Amino acid sequence: MKPDLAAWICAAGLALIAGASARADLALGMVERTGCAYCVMWNREIAPIWPKTREGRTAPLRRIDLDAKLPEDVRLVSRPQFTPTFVLLRDGVEIGRLEGYPGEDFFWGLIGAMVQGQPEWAQTDEGE
Repeated sequence: MKPDLAAWICAAGLALIAGASARADLALGMVERTGCAYCVMWNREIAPIWPKTREGRTAPLRRIDLDAKLPEDVRLVSRPQFTPTFVLLRDGVEIGRLEGYPGEDFFWGLIGAMVQGQPEWAQTDEGE
């Protein structure tokens, strides 16, 4: 193999690796508390299917305990006061919020609007 071709292949590989690591990390943070009745409801109605949905594949769930110290890699606009509070996180930084669990029907519409507005939505497959 010619040295120029080898150098080009190496550079292309490095560019692919850099592009993959530069992709933002989108997650749905669920701020919850032990004993929260609405958290229990969400865990029963939504949690089992969340990872199977396009929304869940676009923004995987990240649980955050309201009573614990906030993880160091999470930056919120303000400390949540209610549980559950759902926070859309890009690289750990809050970009959207839904306070409370309004029930299954309203939850999907409200969370869907937040997640579907993100560039990752177009990159996630539709198959459920």
